[in-house]
Amino acid sequence: MLYFDSIDDAAEVFKALSTPMRLKIMEMISEDNEMSMNDLAEALGLTNSAISLHVSKLEQAGLVSIHTTAGKRGSMKIVKPIHDRLLVNLTPAKEKRKYYQDDIKIGHFTTCEVAPTCGLATSKTIIGALDDPRYFMFPERFDAGILWFGYGFVEYNIPNHLVAGQTLDELRISFEISSECPNYNENYPSDIHFSINGIPLGIWVSPGDFGSRPGFVTPTWWPELLNQYGLLKTLIINDIGTFIDGGNQISDVTINDLKIDYTSIISFRFEVPKDTPNCGGFTIFGEDFGDHNQSIRVQAFYR
Repeated sequence: MLYFDSIDDAAEVFKALSTPMRLKIMEMISEDNEMSMNDLAEALGLTNSAISLHVSKLEQAGLVSIHTTAGKRGSMKIVKPIHDRLLVNLTPAKEKRKYYQDDIKIGHFTTCEVAPTCGLATSKTIIGALDDPRYFMFPERFDAGILWFGYGFVEYNIPNHLVAGQTLDELRISFEISSECPNYNENYPSDIHFSINGIPLGIWVSPGDFGSRPGFVTPTWWPELLNQYGLLKTLIINDIGTFIDGGNQISDVTINDLKIDYTSIISFRFEVPKDTPNCGGFTIFGEDFGDHNQSIRVQAFYR
């Protein structure tokens, strides 16, 4: 289920579903999740370029994913729905919630331990050499707009703006991520683990490492054979549990379990353990890479 707390939050999804043709596409792939782009074009009487445009809009809104697989005549792009339900809270909040917001650049991690395939790049160049973890500690990393590794972790400090008398109600952490494999592979699942201050929050399984088209803001010099974009995900920790994108609960860990007050340091970690069932690597896209041109965005709601 995909959940939005307000109409404004769901605006991108409403826009993506604003045409009858895209609604029909969603209906068709929900009935048959093995339909390819060619199947959809033929069934709907559209050109390949037209169906690609419609599916791209649905993909940007986080409603579908595209998986490349072998077909009778080369590769096929299978379009699959990501969610089975959509829930939007139509009742506006009576009181505007108070929150602090920070954007953390992806090169500003505090510690890491990574294994190849791995690397970092700025909007202008690759940092150092590919598959050499030493470059993750070079000062140029602070300008990185993309980083990736086969297994391991990166950890960031989340600024704590709370003052005495304020209580943390909810954390929302938004980021664009994907799997990581040599070159790219859109059907390459990876178990991405999240934790705060050493407390496991849960796992999200990335479906693949996406590279069949350029990222919308990825630099033009970026090699075509490397991953191009990820999926924009929002991790939410509140008094009920921990969720991805609102409706998909990944654990029972609540904001109270984190025991964060105004004196706390908040360390947030992305990790793909070597021994996890789907060890498919990790990629995170920041400004100037991927589809969404944003860093790691943190909103801390308090009372």
